[in-house]
Amino acid sequence: MITSIVRDVKRFAVLIPGIVIAYFSVRDIFPLVDKRLPLSLAVLVTYVLGAYVLIPALIRVIRIALPARHLQAYCVTPDGFASDPVNVGIVGEKDALIRAMQAAGWHVADKHSAKNVVHEIASTLFNHAYVNAPMSSLYLFGRQQDIGFEIPVEGERGHRHHVRFWATTYQPGAKFNFGTFEWHKQPARATSKHTLWVGAASQDVGFALIKHNAQMTHMIHPDTNAERQLIIDGLRAAKLVASTKSIQLRKPYRLVNRAWRGQLHSDGRLYIVKLK
Repeated sequence: MITSIVRDVKRFAVLIPGIVIAYFSVRDIFPLVDKRLPLSLAVLVTYVLGAYVLIPALIRVIRIALPARHLQAYCVTPDGFASDPVNVGIVGEKDALIRAMQAAGWHVADKHSAKNVVHEIASTLFNHAYVNAPMSSLYLFGRQQDIGFEIPVEGERGHRHHVRFWATTYQPGAKFNFGTFEWHKQPARATSKHTLWVGAASQDVGFALIKHNAQMTHMIHPDTNAERQLIIDGLRAAKLVASTKSIQLRKPYRLVNRAWRGQLHSDGRLYIVKLK
């Protein structure tokens, strides 16, 4: 009972920065902008300033003062909120990883740029395929993903399978476990066959609002285990799997997503694939 109350209080506390900024935006920013712009444009400018500038800045300041202490079971957003579960790993140098994923039908995600973001927005609005659409940045080991892959879902706007990978290393010749993972070492060029790509796989299934800042984001399908299996099955179908190993990161859990009504389910396992 006490645990449930504490959890609910924490969830409400996430909304407080947004409530504070929304109040000052309506009281101070909107009247100022409304004097200079048409009403509809003034509302849009106020929303963009609040949701994409002021609220994220305030939350980042809070996260600096009160840093999150997340386990390595999931990656986090730039402002420290829990995001996709860590559920898949692939062993091999970067070129081998790219060749293997492409052979299994995956596309390398483009880097973020103004041109690519405009392309992504246009493809969403007009339902045109953009198979290399850039991904938002999520963080693991204190840095954003090193590479991402995706498969768009044909005929479904805003739907895609995707996975982000972070390069790290492990001790050669040792069994895979927490003692042999060098979690915080990033290979300089990720060209070693002992590179371990730790990944978070999930599926976008539309759009939703983020609870704490009202930004638009993708809604994630709850079953993240199925996304992990999609990757493994694709690599097996391409006859590229030498071996697999499963490590229990934590007990099965349900992760409340930052999107409204969003939640993810994970069996808490990390499946590691060694490429041929």
